[in-house]
Amino acid sequence: MLTFSGFPNNIGYELSKMGCEDMPAIIGDEYLRRVNALKSNVWYDGQKITGKISEHPAFAGMIKSQAALYDLQHQNKNMTFKCEKTGADVGVSYLIPRSKEDLQKRRDMIQEWASFNGGLMGRSPDYMNTVLASFAASLEVLKGEKKTFPKRLKTFYEYARENDLSFTHTFISPQSNRSKLSVLDEEVTNARIIDKSDKGLVIRGAKLLATQGGITDEIIVYSTPGTAEEDQSYLFSIPSDTKGLKFICRRSFVHCDTPLSSRFDEMDTIVLFDDVIVPWERVFIYENIRAVSSLYQDGKFIPFTLHQIVSRQVIKAEFALGVAQSIIEMINIGEYEHVQGKMAEMIRGVESIKALLFKAEETGRLDESGVYIPDSIPLYVAVNEFQTFYPRCMEIVQQLGASGMVTLPSERDFSSELDDDLHFYLKGYEKDGKEKVELFRLAWDLSMSEFGSRQTLYERFFFGDPVRLAQSVYKACSTESAVRRVSRFLE
Repeated sequence: MLTFSGFPNNIGYELSKMGCEDMPAIIGDEYLRRVNALKSNVWYDGQKITGKISEHPAFAGMIKSQAALYDLQHQNKNMTFKCEKTGADVGVSYLIPRSKEDLQKRRDMIQEWASFNGGLMGRSPDYMNTVLASFAASLEVLKGEKKTFPKRLKTFYEYARENDLSFTHTFISPQSNRSKLSVLDEEVTNARIIDKSDKGLVIRGAKLLATQGGITDEIIVYSTPGTAEEDQSYLFSIPSDTKGLKFICRRSFVHCDTPLSSRFDEMDTIVLFDDVIVPWERVFIYENIRAVSSLYQDGKFIPFTLHQIVSRQVIKAEFALGVAQSIIEMINIGEYEHVQGKMAEMIRGVESIKALLFKAEETGRLDESGVYIPDSIPLYVAVNEFQTFYPRCMEIVQQLGASGMVTLPSERDFSSELDDDLHFYLKGYEKDGKEKVELFRLAWDLSMSEFGSRQTLYERFFFGDPVRLAQSVYKACSTESAVRRVSRFLE
């Protein structure tokens, strides 16, 4: 059941020979060139990274995986579309859907990329491209609002689409004080506007949590609903190598013999703004708390991003299911009732999330501007369910693998004089010891390693705290028809 793609061989070279390097939808080599040329101010383990960041051990595998995604755009014609403005082929992740078919095309593209990495790259380029497209499709909510620049936002979206820019983003405030009285703090750590000049805004402070920080063309910085101070309400985008911008990395999870983390460990960074000047042409909102909230809550941000998230999570759930079934077949435990019960639990979850995704597409609607919007309710439910379902999947993988998850000799052990013993004593059902260890090491990396633990935490809090997200589900879902049905029985 494992359908885990490897790196395409020489795709970038073959596409270059075909002249695809001139297409707005870029290939992997162009992404690598851009990332290395940026020379962003990235700090890892107390040292500033110099030289090509794509060759740094903490980034090399993930950047190579990201480059492969851009190559895949040119293998499948359904991953690009003709831009009405230029007639060039651009990435479907930038597509603003005008029909249910457009929305389904977006889903197919998202899942094609997710299938390459098992859904483990939560910040693959399609996520932020979707966010930017949602902003560009929601300009009507900024009408009449002061200190907002919808035309600039539309122009920037088109520029990003036609140059296939890559983005990271940051919007979370540092965790120094999360109490309800935090607005009374005199020492402000959150990035804020400290000055305005003819050149633009001046930003000072910190933001969490920029996944892939320093290895994308741009960083989009925006405030979330609930922002209480005007100097901390904004939406802008700047190049990752902007003067005064600094990315501080966590410790890498890339180690030897780690089949997943070595390829898909998306570095997380703290972002420091040391009096960063944001040019006015890159400022879309500033000092307008209501506009920031409206773009997030009343625009298309929520349905568009939820659709992207659930599309990816379906693939991730199927990958986890495939790992679990592979363990069962490797040690031949499929006849046991408790094993079948665990697998049925995973299957129910996978099929439920898929059904919710399809329902959201089928019950979507065209709005007044001609944009097809997926139904948010099924998507809210799916994301909220995944926050508990995915950790449970990892628990099941651990339970199925049991002791096999920790008895994992290294590759060097299999290359030593121990090779014959290990092949025999660690064998699986009709598989030799090395094949079994390779599978169990992948299962360990998915569910128990630093990388796997980060993946579980990531899904626990994707799109917000589970309790708050549950509140959103309750508030968004109308129960009027159900209540009326009960009233009829009472009558």
